[in-house]
Amino acid sequence: MPEPQERRCPIWVPILVLLLTVGQLAVAEWVPGIERFEGKAFGARLLAYPLLMLVVPAIWWLVDRRRDPRGVPPYGAFTLVMAPFLVDVTGNTLDLYDTVVWWDDFNHFFNWFLLLSGLGLLICGAVRPRWAVVLVVCGLGAILAIGWEVGEWWTFIRHGTELDTAYEDTLGDEVLGTLGALCAGLLVLWLRVRREGRVPAG
Repeated sequence: MPEPQERRCPIWVPILVLLLTVGQLAVAEWVPGIERFEGKAFGARLLAYPLLMLVVPAIWWLVDRRRDPRGVPPYGAFTLVMAPFLVDVTGNTLDLYDTVVWWDDFNHFFNWFLLLSGLGLLICGAVRPRWAVVLVVCGLGAILAIGWEVGEWWTFIRHGTELDTAYEDTLGDEVLGTLGALCAGLLVLWLRVRREGRVPAG
């Protein structure tokens, strides 16, 4: 049986995503006077984003690599996990959060779709029954959405100028992130059923 498509992604793709993200963060933090980056905790992001982008490949290397040294690293799944950080930083670089009304909402849905698609491909291969894949991916996405909003509040919202609208915005972001995760779960389930070539049981 041929290797799954997500494992055919070349190694340079996630590396490029990482470098583009870190490069933009470095500019935001070290080049003074860029108004669109002010008050958005880019110093914290410069530290946190690369670590968050690398934690999944590191876990894979420590766990799966030891279990199967000849296994092909799932660079495609790694790229999906890393991509939301690049999308977020690029949106700030292009000032889309302040100039495009729907950009923030789109990001919370689409980035969670990307992130949970990657995580789902990595962790749900042995989940039984197969329909439980959707619950696992969606539930994980909801937890991560809550964690993300807590992190945003702690790093810059609580001391910023957005407190008046923070409650409504936080609820909306959590809902959109969870919906993105639900769609990711359905995609991962569909890919798995397609790969296994039969109707899901259970």
